[in-house]
Amino acid sequence: MNKVRILLAEDEKDLNRLLTRRLREENYSVDACFNGQEALEYMEGAQYDAVIMDIMMPKMSGLEALKRLRARKNYVPVLLLTAMDSVEDRVNGLDAGADDYLVKPFAFEELMARIRVMLRKPASVQSNVYSVGDLDVHVDTMKVFRGGQEINLSGKEFALLRYMVQNKGIVLSRERLEQHIWNYDYSGGSNVIDVYIRYLRKKIDQGFDKKLIHTIRGAGYVIKEGE
Repeated sequence: MNKVRILLAEDEKDLNRLLTRRLREENYSVDACFNGQEALEYMEGAQYDAVIMDIMMPKMSGLEALKRLRARKNYVPVLLLTAMDSVEDRVNGLDAGADDYLVKPFAFEELMARIRVMLRKPASVQSNVYSVGDLDVHVDTMKVFRGGQEINLSGKEFALLRYMVQNKGIVLSRERLEQHIWNYDYSGGSNVIDVYIRYLRKKIDQGFDKKLIHTIRGAGYVIKEGE
């Protein structure tokens, strides 16, 4: 099974570096950035299981980034970090769509506990099953069915398929797909996505009249119901 993927947005460089290291030591996959604008850009190109975001950041605050994220109907669990400890600050954060709120300074063990609780909560409006035609992708159990027949996928194949069905009808570039499956510091060749698309096509489309995975020449790939 793939690692849980977390986005960390924290402008204090030392704290950012420390939290990134500690989270990776706990076997989480982590992408790190330093302001709210960068956080939104990261989330446009990748799917995260949870977000840890400081409120007071340059360019765009964590609170503003959170509001924009929720306006886009993205309900990834978000934990806000802040040095502000007033009731009003906490209420503002929760009203903006935060799932939890942690005041600095904090113990790393408490942060880990908060993350575990967030990951157990199903996002309120997210579906656990995504469908394209007769293809059903069950996010919670990592099971895939086409025409009622179960299809066995590897962890990477499932992650790629899940991202594509969550963006069904949208043409996704190789770079965007690669950034979702691997961390941003991955330096593999661009043809790795082509290889995994071939794997998926063999398992998902082979033997079916209607093909779901389509190549858009010069642009990337899209999953949609066949013509």
